[in-house]
Amino acid sequence: MALNQGAPDWWRKAVLYQVYPRSFQDSNGDGIGDLKGIEQRLGYLSDLGVDAIWISPFFKSPMRDFGYDVEDHRAVDPIFGDLNDFKRLLDAAHRRGIRVMIDLVLSHASETHEWFRDARLSTDSRYSDCFVWADARPDGGPPNNWLSIFGGPAWTWEPRRRQYYLHNFLSSQPDLNFHNPVVQQEALDVARWWLELGVDGFRLDTVNFYFHNVALKDNPPSGRGRTQVVSESNPYGFQEHLYDKNQPEVLNFLDRLGNLLAEYPGSMALGEVGAERAWADQLMEAYSAPGRLQLCYTFDLLSDGFSPDHFRRVIGIQSGTPLWRCLSFSNHDVVRAATRFSRDESEAPLVSKLAMALLLSLPGTPCLYQGDELGLTEADVPFDKLVDPYGITFWPTFKGRDGCRTPMPWNTGPNAGFTTRDGVPWLPISEDHPALSVSEQETAESSVLTLVKDLIRIRKTELGFAAGEVRFYEMEDGILMFDRVSGEDVVTCVFNLSRTRHTVQLDPGPIWSIVLGQQGASIGSNERLELPPLAWAYLKSGSPDFNSAP
Repeated sequence: MALNQGAPDWWRKAVLYQVYPRSFQDSNGDGIGDLKGIEQRLGYLSDLGVDAIWISPFFKSPMRDFGYDVEDHRAVDPIFGDLNDFKRLLDAAHRRGIRVMIDLVLSHASETHEWFRDARLSTDSRYSDCFVWADARPDGGPPNNWLSIFGGPAWTWEPRRRQYYLHNFLSSQPDLNFHNPVVQQEALDVARWWLELGVDGFRLDTVNFYFHNVALKDNPPSGRGRTQVVSESNPYGFQEHLYDKNQPEVLNFLDRLGNLLAEYPGSMALGEVGAERAWADQLMEAYSAPGRLQLCYTFDLLSDGFSPDHFRRVIGIQSGTPLWRCLSFSNHDVVRAATRFSRDESEAPLVSKLAMALLLSLPGTPCLYQGDELGLTEADVPFDKLVDPYGITFWPTFKGRDGCRTPMPWNTGPNAGFTTRDGVPWLPISEDHPALSVSEQETAESSVLTLVKDLIRIRKTELGFAAGEVRFYEMEDGILMFDRVSGEDVVTCVFNLSRTRHTVQLDPGPIWSIVLGQQGASIGSNERLELPPLAWAYLKSGSPDFNSAP
């Protein structure tokens, strides 16, 4: 059964942790992480202090997009184990008080899905209307100008039907037609099946892609190149995506999904909103309205933005209670934050600590991507070792997602403890990562891992972090300063995002102390906070406690 202890809105105070199962822990020596491997590492996750894990897809799949092309939503792919392995993992996690969320991929399926295998053969197929088909234009071209995120048109010709089918991603990932009630019901039935099994919730992949414009109107040009969703080398950013996603019909389906979740107290859903900035905020607000999804996230914190103005804009308001959303600086689709936010490799440890302190202090539900807590940098995977079709297509201007998906380093032994001595990891382990492994950091007071454990502990014990209220300060360039407020309880958070030293004048009335801070951050005479480059501090007034974290 699902873990229903505590308040139904447990996710508001939770710290989430994304597990990319191929790369977390291999239990059988085949070089691919699996469900038994995750179970073996639950003690680590419990010690870290996370409340729930989001497991990326482990369903039966031909793995052309590494699990995001699902052949059977109710089956475990053999490379990860079997359904009994998942049940044991679920029970073991629940015994430790860790909730389990699974990654539901509903907007599209694999070309090997039984529905599509039948639908592509004939227009008379019983599953024909479960996918999006269109006749060719008179010149033989696709029906409109829609593009695939992974490159090229979003349409592929099926000669047996003499029609095109829609795919927003790989041509092997045909889009499901959510305008068909049969598709919607199947999606809800799949969700119910896993809820009955005992999962605590879902991460919903590409939730704003569920519906398309039935008239198949051309998208207009955007007048720009790069967006928060794609790199500037990808023509996808040249269009304003008015018709291939972000359709209003999504809301009606989310109402139905919300009603289903309400039947399972304590369950929740987190939606990925892959939309440009002009759409993202309003979509998140609509999708997470009462009775729909509990949380949403967009890619604005997964971008290169690293300035006070950027973070204030993402939160959405200067003071008050912003939209409660999921916050993450890394995931399986973007360059790791330690590399993205650093000017060079020497900065990465300091930047990692600052990023984790910032993430765990912002209003919202934070989600760590595996390795964030170690300060892992982006791995440099050579072209001949790439497996991500996205990176292979756009090489060398965009190297794809393999660099953030390399195996988790557990120790400095063979294969960094990810697989056996004789195993061959599915992606090469970065030569820089063993030095950042769990075994090297777990007993080091100055490590990123030690700091993250302290940050999670303080987030859970300081009442100011428990509520949604935030008050931003107008500060000089490079300084981000805000209060987290819960009644009379206030935590003041100050971050020097610049590469120069700054002095911040605090209110001279109260006695200030540092609850937790970067080494070198100090309060001097006249209540002046001294911050070296890339330093930070959590402050309280009237508290004698002092704890300076290295």
